[in-house]
Amino acid sequence: MKTTKHRVIGIGETVLDILFKEDQPQKAVPGGSTFNSIVSLGRASVNCAMVTDVGGDHIGDIICRYLQDNGVSSEYVCRHENVKSHISLAFLDEHNDAQYIFYKDHASVSLDGPLPVFSKDDVVLFGSFFAINPVIRPVVGRLLREAREAGAWLYYDVNFRKNHIADLPEVMPNIEENMRLADVVRGSTEDFGFLYSLHDGEAIYERVRRYCPTLILTDGARPIRLYTPEGCESYPVEPIETVSTVGAGDNFNAGYIYAKLKGIDNRIGMAQKWSQDVCRQLGNNISDELVATLKKQAL
Repeated sequence: MKTTKHRVIGIGETVLDILFKEDQPQKAVPGGSTFNSIVSLGRASVNCAMVTDVGGDHIGDIICRYLQDNGVSSEYVCRHENVKSHISLAFLDEHNDAQYIFYKDHASVSLDGPLPVFSKDDVVLFGSFFAINPVIRPVVGRLLREAREAGAWLYYDVNFRKNHIADLPEVMPNIEENMRLADVVRGSTEDFGFLYSLHDGEAIYERVRRYCPTLILTDGARPIRLYTPEGCESYPVEPIETVSTVGAGDNFNAGYIYAKLKGIDNRIGMAQKWSQDVCRQLGNNISDELVATLKKQAL
């Protein structure tokens, strides 16, 4: 397995996830889609940094400490003393799939601290509403364009939620610019149902390829499809016993990026391995057991 000097920079929101089972709180852990990916990569000894914002409160302290404890730089975390950090409640059903309630104010988000300068060796992971939020789009859009111009490799996780459908007319240009800037777009059939009212994989790819030639399309328990100009490859999803699916997609992204950095040909296979690992536990990041295995393989 080859080693690299790449740096992975995540751009995304951060929340404190409180997990409930049968309406009782089970665990509280820092989260957020890109955040979960970056922390898992940090745990796997990848050089990482997170661009995000948190409040100047106790939750903000927990989040910054959690990044540092997992080997992720917090130098680009913007802290705001008079703003409360965001909270997410995740209610796990009988299948351990999560329904969310978010307590956050998108209008209060601000990136006004130190920001990264990109190089051609960087990998940039971004997505969710943070990547299209009109309030911070001038900053986020500039960062993504600077990364593209520097020759960095960009991975865009669409991760568009139903509660933002009313925002589509305003944010669609941002979504499509993100796809145009990305080397890989990853989304679910649900995402593209919300965005374009499309559910067929071929039709979705025909729309996405206007902007980006590579699409990873996930569809719940159905096979994962990788679309490129050369065609479509399908990867079956192995059924497993789950404890929580909260970090499943986020760690899929992290595993894919890890495979790219390490020169592993089967990137989708590694992505699935990371996703399955996090589903077997009540947390947002890969387990100590997988971390140990990865470190042993790297020797």
